Amino acid sequence: MGSIENSAVAAAALTLNDSLARQREAFARDPHPLRQERRRRLLLLEKLLRDNIDSLAAAIDQDFGHRSRDETRLLEIFPSLESIKHARRHLGQWMRDEQRPVSLWFQPGRAKVVLQPLGVVGIIAPWNYPILLAAAPLAAALAAGNRAMVKMSEYTPRTARLFADLIARHFTAEEITVVEGDAKVAQAFALLPFNHLLFTGSTKVGHSVMRAAAENLTPVTLELGGKSPAIVGPDYPIGHAAERILVGKTVNAGQTCIAPDYVLLPAGKTAAFLDAARAVVNRCYPDMARTPDYTAIIDQRHFARLSGYLDDAVDKGARVVPLSNSLAAPDGVTRRIPPLALTGVRDDMQVMQDEIFGPLLPIIEYAKLDDAIAHVNARPRPLALYYFDRDGDRVNRVLRETVAGGVTINDTILHIAQDHLPFGGVGHSGMGHYHGREGFETFSKKKAVFVQSRVTAISLFNPPYGRLFDALVRFLIR
Repeated sequence: MGSIENSAVAAAALTLNDSLARQREAFARDPHPLRQERRRRLLLLEKLLRDNIDSLAAAIDQDFGHRSRDETRLLEIFPSLESIKHARRHLGQWMRDEQRPVSLWFQPGRAKVVLQPLGVVGIIAPWNYPILLAAAPLAAALAAGNRAMVKMSEYTPRTARLFADLIARHFTAEEITVVEGDAKVAQAFALLPFNHLLFTGSTKVGHSVMRAAAENLTPVTLELGGKSPAIVGPDYPIGHAAERILVGKTVNAGQTCIAPDYVLLPAGKTAAFLDAARAVVNRCYPDMARTPDYTAIIDQRHFARLSGYLDDAVDKGARVVPLSNSLAAPDGVTRRIPPLALTGVRDDMQVMQDEIFGPLLPIIEYAKLDDAIAHVNARPRPLALYYFDRDGDRVNRVLRETVAGGVTINDTILHIAQDHLPFGGVGHSGMGHYHGREGFETFSKKKAVFVQSRVTAISLFNPPYGRLFDALVRFLIR
């Protein structure tokens, strides 16, 4: 069996290397595409998405066992289109050379930064938002003038097949190639000598991707995850906090890298929070078992993982609080897990160690804001942090004293939708950024250029060194 697997990986690697070689050759023929060509590619990607909203939503729905069509339109198609339109609108500005000041000693020379396409970019997209997390980095790569190869997740095979077909209909293989296949293909993909590799997925797999990329010194952007906390300030309205946290937690059934992972509440506020959370869930999903608005867990493996978190937490003394009146426990047939709060959690529980990636919501009380900040800082730096407070001094303190990839104040998730803001993690939650201009720059080489003036005294510093040289250097370092 091992030799068969190795031969399959070798065959996949051969095919992938051929695709990479074709794209490299095409890039060599056109290493700096004009603005019109980049705009054409972005418009094609936009058209591809606009013309196939229903078929893409249907494919994702089938892959998930049920995915809300409305969530697909709102959370995948809309932000994908926005990122493409944002790149088109700002492309001319981003492509301009950036003039930089020149030190007094080197005037009247001139300095500038030239943004140059890198070449061929690799993108590894995850299963939870398979279109958004392929299309958004793809838009940045195309805007920057690159070719791209995209590895879709094996956990969403219908979506991957459809996206591959659509890309092949709109682009040449020298512009964009979509790769399907299992984890072995993904492993071979990560080993390719791309000019840049962007991976979105778990921290565990991120380690493997970074090791693979290191073989070729391929620069990487890692969009990972972690346990993103939601902190409710001392006197913030509990009802509003509960609404925004539960909405952020329940979209895509919590299978979102920046979903609030757990809540830190002021001491004595848990009962009020649970009452408000229950009201929100039952208002949004009055028939949790049958509503088309709630998404299933992607597959049986992840359903079992989340069920295992619940069992482990209960065995160690936590209390599970159902938040839905119509579905109180996980349904193994439909793979629907209703929003479930957990109280009395401890650090030795799996649900407090791993990124949850599902609709389980641990609740922890704190005595002072210092304790909440200390709790966050004692753990790996999260991809997102949410803080609810109307006191500006406390807000600034939380921003100043915690480190996270991104922050939304008095809401959840919305910082990812801001095209003028970079998106990326820090430490265990990732490295590098994309979205908007930061995405353009991630997939570009910022080339430093100095232009010497015709009038220059630089030759005075040529050897052989003597008294004039000595006097000049002493003046420079005085």
